[in-house]
Amino acid sequence: MLFTDRADAGHRLAEALQHLRGEEPIVLGLPRGGVPVAFHVARALQAPLDVIVVRKLGVPYQRELGFGAIGEGGVRVISDDIVRRGRLEQADLASVEHAEAAELARQAERFRAGRPRLDLAGRTAIVVDDGIATGATAAAACEVVRAHGAARVVLAVPVAPPDAAERLRASTDEFVCLSTPFAFSAVGEWYRDFSQTPDDEVVSLLAQAAAGPGPAAPASSAAPSDGADGSDVQEELMIDAAGVRLTGDLTVPAGARAVVMFAHGSGSSRRSPRNRRVATALNQAGLGTLLFDLLTPAEEANRANVFDIETLADRLTDATGWLRGRVAGPIGYFGASTGAAAALRAAASPGADVGAVVSRGGRPDLAGPLLAGVQAPTLLIVGGNDPQVLDLNREAEGALRCETRLEIVPGATHLFEERGALQQVADLARDWFISHLVTQA
Repeated sequence: MLFTDRADAGHRLAEALQHLRGEEPIVLGLPRGGVPVAFHVARALQAPLDVIVVRKLGVPYQRELGFGAIGEGGVRVISDDIVRRGRLEQADLASVEHAEAAELARQAERFRAGRPRLDLAGRTAIVVDDGIATGATAAAACEVVRAHGAARVVLAVPVAPPDAAERLRASTDEFVCLSTPFAFSAVGEWYRDFSQTPDDEVVSLLAQAAAGPGPAAPASSAAPSDGADGSDVQEELMIDAAGVRLTGDLTVPAGARAVVMFAHGSGSSRRSPRNRRVATALNQAGLGTLLFDLLTPAEEANRANVFDIETLADRLTDATGWLRGRVAGPIGYFGASTGAAAALRAAASPGADVGAVVSRGGRPDLAGPLLAGVQAPTLLIVGGNDPQVLDLNREAEGALRCETRLEIVPGATHLFEERGALQQVADLARDWFISHLVTQA
């Protein structure tokens, strides 16, 4: 089983955990990569989400060997057997624990941003990670959760090696794992996108969950409300575009005056954590968003299709017409990688009524001579450490005849994985769309 990204893994894992919904569980994500998975599990189960911060205590002369773990609230789980067999001195153990306790406190404060830890006493706790290698951290987390008073501890992960899965089944009340491949060497090999989860993303997801977002509605092709009635709109739907039906996620905050459509790049999807983070920033600023896949799952299997810019642009144009019949206000495009080329080509099509375009790490060169026909104000965002794409965007800046700006995020590479880089992208996109879609509407 191959997962697109952590969001995809979270959606699939949530389906396997529906039987726990009636127990009113609390979902706990292991930082950092487990939190994006846990976010979608919690959302689907309509359950509260928290982070479970655990620090493994490693033997001083063999750090990968843990003699215990610590959690918040002074919880200590110590293996007396390893301490005895390793002939470990109390002074050494205390030194390790002191250092790890300081890091645990720092992480907990950073991730929760001042919110209190959720009370687990008497509750069913679902501990979620993005995958398991050895299982040591996950096992320690489950012990800490039980020490915090959880009545029932469930460990849920998308993928794990068979031997670790067998051990964890014996040490938890329930173990849910979607895939236990024999040819297992690393968690990341079972994801198309296993990019690092930055602290900022963990903080953002936990804040969203604390604000109480509900689950997406079932897929529907019915016309949604545009939020003008004072209610937020958040639903999964089917979009008719150029003869195919595409799946999308529409979010329209109450009173939204514009909607931004996302055109994803090569190897990505509407569940891309990077694009979803940008979309969240736009939603918080009062902008609607539509994240949808320009290719069907069968088409995605052929990588050549992600470079078929003409087809992608045609579908984006058709989907734009579809959206205009369902929401009010101007529409903008946010494109990433090859999706940026599709967005610019669609914006250059005859009769295009697009209010603004933002490109993140885009390939505007793939839009070719049509760049000169783009009339929508266009912002090009590129990482300073992405030299080839930066050169292509500089050339595109010269070819565009509309209002254009090139923003370089210092130190960022192509996926903007560096600390704070993606937040800069979100801030730049938000300001551009507000300036060109809202204030000029």
